[in-house]
Amino acid sequence: MALIPTRVHAVYDYVSGAALIAIPLLAAGTYRGPAVWVPVVIGVLALGMSLMTRYELGAVRVLPMPAHLGMDMLAGLLLAASPWLFRFADVIAWPHVVAGLAEIGLAAVTARTPSLIGTNTGGMAGSVRTVPDVR
Repeated sequence: MALIPTRVHAVYDYVSGAALIAIPLLAAGTYRGPAVWVPVVIGVLALGMSLMTRYELGAVRVLPMPAHLGMDMLAGLLLAASPWLFRFADVIAWPHVVAGLAEIGLAAVTARTPSLIGTNTGGMAGSVRTVPDVR
């Protein structure tokens, strides 16, 4: 069910990736170990994957959107389960569960095909337009 356009998903990817990095680091004085580094690692990977995805805000555009969404679901599952997998659920769990379920939910309702009309599939997003050869 494609309720969310890929452009909206792309914006969410960059915002949530940055938040997954920044928020745990800001809370690092209160929490330590996997409670901090699991979301940070997932955030870094999410930003890298976003830069490489074939969608409107991708920079390199080598990763197909369906693969991106599948990896989003796996990352969301890992994030939601991380308090129990890495044994910190007794310290903090709800932010990881909420962020993970949001990631899974958004991936489930995002369009599988981006609308890249008029843009090249490589290079910086939107910087190179496809022009027909008129020789």
